[in-house]
Amino acid sequence: MEVHEARAFLAVAQELHFGRAAAQLRIAQPPLSRLIKSIEKSLGTALFERSTRQVSLTPAGAALVEPAKELVAASENARTAVAKSVTGETGRVRLGFAGASINRTVGELARHVRSHRPGIHLELHGSQFSHLAMQKVLDGTLDTAIGRWDFIPAELRSSVLGYEELMVVLPADHPLAGEQRVSMAQLAEESWVILPTGPGAALQNRLTSMAMAAGFMPRIAQVAPDSWTLLVLVAAQIGCALSLDTVRDNVSSDGVVFLPLAEEQRPLEVQILWRGADPNPALRAVVHMAQSLYGGPRRARAAGAADPGA
Repeated sequence: MEVHEARAFLAVAQELHFGRAAAQLRIAQPPLSRLIKSIEKSLGTALFERSTRQVSLTPAGAALVEPAKELVAASENARTAVAKSVTGETGRVRLGFAGASINRTVGELARHVRSHRPGIHLELHGSQFSHLAMQKVLDGTLDTAIGRWDFIPAELRSSVLGYEELMVVLPADHPLAGEQRVSMAQLAEESWVILPTGPGAALQNRLTSMAMAAGFMPRIAQVAPDSWTLLVLVAAQIGCALSLDTVRDNVSSDGVVFLPLAEEQRPLEVQILWRGADPNPALRAVVHMAQSLYGGPRRARAAGAADPGA
């Protein structure tokens, strides 16, 4: 039975009158009568008892009512599901983020998506350093990512979600630990613990540029896999590190101190990025929600339009 046949059958079953059923369906009565006879012929049994005075369901017709309703409901559900996917009310979005300093932002965004777009499955992928997350967005492994980048390829779009202050992390017993601020020149002889580097990795690029401006190249003692380990290594006096105020606020930091830099520094931008040509409406919905939570399209970078559909 086709969906249009099920609707016709149900109209007659409800009205028990071909004229009223035809009016409900907005068709003429003769085509409706022919359609019901065609259905009966295909099923090999009568669905209605007809007389000049009344129409009633046969046992076979009564048995068909629920299956016909289910067929019509399935059709309507399918139509609704497609419509919601087109408007971004349903779908899947894979979001990459580094962790530690960005955890709170991602957690708030995930709660907002769950509250306002429960049909969207936001799939979270942690431990994605910015340069790796960018590559995964480029190759389609991720749909979007939140991180920090100094350079964004032309095929990606981005929007600024917030700003972070650069800070130097020192062992708690370091001679400079009691200072209010510390300059890069004072750290010229120090060893450094860094996070993994790669193209566009803003934090490590900033360390190199600031050190060179102070007249030295940072001597790397160890590469930490994450901010938690980085702080442990600094506490163990392996070296000092460049980090962020958001790491200070979100990660346990026993044995270390965070000091602001004496030199005036441009804050790092926390951004969300996505492929400009990605047609996923759910992705556009998630990006718009992130923008509304953390500053909106007015902060979009020149690297790409703020509209995630651009």
